[in-house]
Amino acid sequence: MTKLTQKTFKETYFYKTDLVKICRNYGLPTQGTKAELNHYIDCFLSGIPANQIKPARTYQKAPSLKMSEISLDTPLVGSGFSFNNEARQFFATYFNVKKFSFTKEMAVIKRKAEADQNLSITVGDLINRAKEMTDSKQTWLKDLPEEQTYQWNNFVKGFCNSPKSHELNRKMKVAAILWHHVKHSTGSKQYHDRLLDQFSEDIKPYHIKNH
Repeated sequence: MTKLTQKTFKETYFYKTDLVKICRNYGLPTQGTKAELNHYIDCFLSGIPANQIKPARTYQKAPSLKMSEISLDTPLVGSGFSFNNEARQFFATYFNVKKFSFTKEMAVIKRKAEADQNLSITVGDLINRAKEMTDSKQTWLKDLPEEQTYQWNNFVKGFCNSPKSHELNRKMKVAAILWHHVKHSTGSKQYHDRLLDQFSEDIKPYHIKNH
């Protein structure tokens, strides 16, 4: 494997499967969200020994609960509760809908409960807290590592799908430059070709015609 530096890592786009392989190669935790895997690798490349980098969450080994075994009093951690088809059926019945989809709010609450090893938070708490977070207009989302990773992923996809990106060398470097501006702006976090004109001076060295 080519030696990976912290600088190269931050300038390169990796799919989650790539991150898992890198983590496995360096002896780091291999389970978690893309943001968590990024964090493990960044810590390692910054000089922290692999044996000092611990999983952000403890993963339960209890058998998964069936729909009939889930109730509002079921703990999220250590009980065997997980976001699977059984839980989906439970929530569909609870909310009286034909099809239920887990929300970002629910995922955030469950991940935090796992990270904190909070054995007291229940399915009922999950429902109530998720509703409170939804009602808060999701302003809390922007500060989550997972949301920032999601936004960056979509930004890169939009950039690479644009025909104009083929006019540039080191696409990921250019995407990172543009994303730096977009991330700190109050506008949309999506890629638009007008960004190439707006920040043309910053990306001028990467135009193919200049090489």
